[in-house]
Amino acid sequence: MDFPERFSNLPAYAFPRLRALLDHHQPGGDVVHMTIGAPTHEFPAWVTDVIMENAAGFQGYPPNEGSDELRGAITDWIQRRYGVEMDPVANVMALNGTREGLYNAAMALCPEQKNGQQPIILCPNPFYQVYMVASLSVGAQPYFVPAIAATNHLPDYAGLPAEVLNRTAVAYICSPANPQGAVASRDYWAELIRLAEVYDFRIFADECYSEIYRDEAPTGILTVAQELGADPERITLFNSLSKRSNLAGLRSGLIAGGPETIKQVKQLRTYAGSPLPLPLQAAAAMVWADEEHVQENRALYQEKYAIADQVFAGVQGYMSPEAGFFLWLPVENGENTALKVWKDTGVRVLPGAYLSQGDPGNNPGKSFIRVALVAPKTELQRGLITLRDCIYS
Repeated sequence: MDFPERFSNLPAYAFPRLRALLDHHQPGGDVVHMTIGAPTHEFPAWVTDVIMENAAGFQGYPPNEGSDELRGAITDWIQRRYGVEMDPVANVMALNGTREGLYNAAMALCPEQKNGQQPIILCPNPFYQVYMVASLSVGAQPYFVPAIAATNHLPDYAGLPAEVLNRTAVAYICSPANPQGAVASRDYWAELIRLAEVYDFRIFADECYSEIYRDEAPTGILTVAQELGADPERITLFNSLSKRSNLAGLRSGLIAGGPETIKQVKQLRTYAGSPLPLPLQAAAAMVWADEEHVQENRALYQEKYAIADQVFAGVQGYMSPEAGFFLWLPVENGENTALKVWKDTGVRVLPGAYLSQGDPGNNPGKSFIRVALVAPKTELQRGLITLRDCIYS
């Protein structure tokens, strides 16, 4: 039996790859998990009450696009957060987590050709792996653009050759960036939107870390697009409750964009999607409407930023994140460092190369490790001190 070749060259996913690297070695101390960005702060206690109160909804099929209440809560949040009014019916749709939406948006919206050639989908490098798989699934060429210190850890799409941009159908962009924590400024968004207008491509803005930040709320692409009067069909926003509200298991995400964009994604999802159960939609609507728990959550991460800054003060190359909950720490070789740290101390971190694409001599993540700031503060501080003493002393 034959299998398709389009996925035959995919590297192993980051975490199975990490297990293969580490798990046949004994940890050198008490295990501290700092690899997966799985939030551990408390979610609002009333969430389970809302689910129970609406439990009868498990009996019926949920609406594909999200309940009226959920879509209304989403557009209300977009208005509060970005200052942009959107129609709950025409401009937004609920997702079963944003990974689904980031994948299906490419399926629904990327054309088979761009200017008579195979389309290109731009991806930051390092990147969230679904960007690459979505590109391959639609027969496009994923084109990886380094997001490194020289470009403020965001991809310099404007610096690409015209022959690449003329073939570009979609550009993925993550702000705040995973893993570097860099934030797109108003000027960055404006330049990207103007570039998309000149070369006629779509922007898929992954803003899932937008509510975890140090001082000032990151500027969102919808805000800048409205200021510029950009075509709403050109901009598609993705966000979720996973990081904002510590509800990764609720699987509540959103996609927002122009009416034709949402129509096309909705049509595909009617055939291939898996909508969120109604009791979970009821809970999600209330969570999107509440900001108190988000402020409390953000304050906890701000305390963790302060711990990290104190622990790594004076370490050459240390970059304190603007937003998100990862450290992107410079090392000589990320894979060798992750193995050494595990064998010597029991601290578990992720090699940066596992989040990047490129051969060993041209992989922008090769000389980094990603460290998730999700553990409780005492455990986090102990893990960071152990990590620092192991690799920088």
